[in-house]
Amino acid sequence: MVVPASGPARVEEAGKHAVMARTGLPARDLRVLDPLLSYPSTILGRERAIVVNLERVKALITAAEVLLPNSKDPAFARFVRDLQTRVLASSSDQAAELTDMEGESSVVASPFPVPSSSKGHEVEMTKKTTAVVPEMTSSSSMPNLAIAKDGNTKVLPFEFRALEVCLESACRSLEEETSTLEQEAYPALDELTSKISTLNLERVRQIKSRLVAISGRVQKVVSKFIDLLRVNLLSDLSMVRDELEHLLDDEMDMAEMYLTEKLTQQEISEASSRVEVDDPSQTEEDRQVS
Repeated sequence: MVVPASGPARVEEAGKHAVMARTGLPARDLRVLDPLLSYPSTILGRERAIVVNLERVKALITAAEVLLPNSKDPAFARFVRDLQTRVLASSSDQAAELTDMEGESSVVASPFPVPSSSKGHEVEMTKKTTAVVPEMTSSSSMPNLAIAKDGNTKVLPFEFRALEVCLESACRSLEEETSTLEQEAYPALDELTSKISTLNLERVRQIKSRLVAISGRVQKVVSKFIDLLRVNLLSDLSMVRDELEHLLDDEMDMAEMYLTEKLTQQEISEASSRVEVDDPSQTEEDRQVS
């Protein structure tokens, strides 16, 4: 099954060589997704694709689509539905947010004096802005947008949205197994407390072995998630560093950022102009003296 970044999902039949040409992956990476082979949980980042093998989730993620080799598995159906829903919802939310941002960009608070004839329009636009902002902040369905403190909006790329769904599905699978194990563990412990026997001890031992196995799988998923966060953080820090270096190297850009100084100079200039208009006799005397 193929889940594109935009549009409905579709079922395609593709061989190994076709998938390799489509994703740029070598054959050894595709073996990670083979259901007949036992591979540990892993996330492989390659030049053109991300290979995901987390619990029941096996996927190939590119910048434009997600390839699901075992989409016919009944246990995999929920993940497919979640992925389709998230991709469609993210695309709709992204378009709506960008439209709202374009509409609001015309309403910007200005430090400069506003003519009296335009004050009525300014009040009306301010009311509209205050009505829109609470609506945006109260919205709970914004999975693909991260709003920074400066108000800028960072759109999460498609591949990371798809990877987020993969991680959520893996965590949900582990949570369900843990809940099932918990329902078996407490009665077994209670029974062992009331009656110590070989059968009860063996039952508790098996539950403990399953618990240790689940803990190991959880650690693998958590480590992959932490690695992903580390990569994203380093990428963001690198972008910030490059931008700061660019600003520091360009003196004109640095000078343009002194907004307070420019505003002060403008206020001084306006004050001087008002003095000349209010006291024309002083100006004439100055001219005679000169």
